[in-house]
Amino acid sequence: MARIRTSREVHDLVSIRSRPGFGRPDARTLRLAPVPDPAHTGAVASWGSYSSFYGPLVAVVAVAVLVLLLRWTFGRGRSIVSRPARRGAEGEYGLLVPVASPGSFVEAELIRARLVAAGVRATLAPTTSGPRVMVFATHERVARALLQEPR
Repeated sequence: MARIRTSREVHDLVSIRSRPGFGRPDARTLRLAPVPDPAHTGAVASWGSYSSFYGPLVAVVAVAVLVLLLRWTFGRGRSIVSRPARRGAEGEYGLLVPVASPGSFVEAELIRARLVAAGVRATLAPTTSGPRVMVFATHERVARALLQEPR
């Protein structure tokens, strides 16, 4: 089996054998690749005379689509995905139940901080009836007992 030569080796062999006194280079040295089989060389697909126009057109369309997607994603105030929070009734907060109905948000935050310090997970929710301190239903009895205690 013949050894595959690099292009530099072939160049050196050709230049050496082409010098006067070495004669003509033989065919085995100059053949770089086998002759392709006609069954493997078919016609190249063509889109007609405008084939050089389609590549840049596809690139421009792809960039335009990306620009539109990024403008929609990072646009301010018009996103369909995130809507501004709205106030709901006390019963619209899923698993949370109200345990305190303070008059202001400052009082509500103080009550929430007291419950969190005692180890009860609590949150402050702005409802249509005013601020409410809410906890999960499993912690409701503990939270009400903590709020009944004097400070």
